[in-house]
Amino acid sequence: MDIIISTLLLLYSLLTGSGEHSAAAKQLAIAYLNSAAGHTIIQPNQTGTGNNPGGSTNENAVKKDPQPETPPIKGIYVTAHSAGGARMETLLKLLDDTELNSMVIDIKDDNGYITYPTATPELQEVGASKKYIRDINELMQTLKKHDIYPIARIVVFKDTVLARKQPELSFLHQDGTIWKNGRGESFVNPNRKEVWEYNIAVAKEAAKLGFKEIQFDYVRFPEGFENKASSLTYTQSELSRVDAVAGFVKYAREQLESLGVRVSVDIFGYAASVPAAEGIGQDFVKISNDVHVISPMVYPSHYSTGWFKQKDPDRSPYETIKGAMTDTHKKLDPTKDLKPIIRPWIQDFTASWLGNGHYMKYGKAEVEAQIKALKDTNVNEYLLWNAGNKYTPQVDYK
Repeated sequence: MDIIISTLLLLYSLLTGSGEHSAAAKQLAIAYLNSAAGHTIIQPNQTGTGNNPGGSTNENAVKKDPQPETPPIKGIYVTAHSAGGARMETLLKLLDDTELNSMVIDIKDDNGYITYPTATPELQEVGASKKYIRDINELMQTLKKHDIYPIARIVVFKDTVLARKQPELSFLHQDGTIWKNGRGESFVNPNRKEVWEYNIAVAKEAAKLGFKEIQFDYVRFPEGFENKASSLTYTQSELSRVDAVAGFVKYAREQLESLGVRVSVDIFGYAASVPAAEGIGQDFVKISNDVHVISPMVYPSHYSTGWFKQKDPDRSPYETIKGAMTDTHKKLDPTKDLKPIIRPWIQDFTASWLGNGHYMKYGKAEVEAQIKALKDTNVNEYLLWNAGNKYTPQVDYK
């Protein structure tokens, strides 16, 4: 999950004082990926209908939920290692025994690896496949047997594998080396149509495999991009960063909606409470307008002092979640029929890195407090995040 939230929250606090994924398409994608000279960028008219990369029509320009009868989703995050390993039995039992009914499974992970042996030749050629999940079809059959709503998590623009494979799709230093963040991770350029097509090809295969929903994560430029853009070499566009990112989301929805799958996006929780984060290209409303589900990451630990009138938001899970959801409704209510399902990520981990006095051990009471805050603000869906997939036992998920 995008763990830069805390840094952005702090930066925003300091600045404001208010305390922060058809054969033809796949062939086109791989042609671009194998062509170092192909510098296709997204033009302004490509974010609307008729002239975008996929040639969308007026018919799919209007958002329609392809699964309107789906019951409220309450799910957990599952790494590819867990999905393909021994821990899966424990996670299946958790869902069998509780109100939880969904798993968000890494299909393209934070490094850019496709986490199973892809059967798509164009994706195989990129060389980004790992065998964390050795038999993806068996996994899908297991999920169906347990009546689990399967969501494919695809990390989009944070993609070290693709950046190394095709540096021209990334951001380069003046000496030609690939830019990396402080953790050694690289991003690919949201302006590049080839990147759009590659991730859509991954998403289409996930839909073919039986995933009901595609959840895109890291749908943004690198953190702090506005402060480093001038020193980097990359394909630019006439579009703003916000419009480039929103354009991808719209294109993804138009490409995938006809396949019967929902499209969702993870987004910084604080984005519902502030104006557009233009530096990284995230506008909460513009993205929400073109997804079926929006999943703001509202972990209490990722808000700094002062948010929602809380000295230590991590120690006030109910108040923090309630405040975040109140802001989310205020942001999205004016969009009326375009308002997506709100399904936030909530916290099932202990943020000990905050230091003594600023965090609390999260368990049954703290998870239930967040769920109650959601219920009290008319939000009936949620996803639980724990990076190690070790979820609190005996929680009342109702």
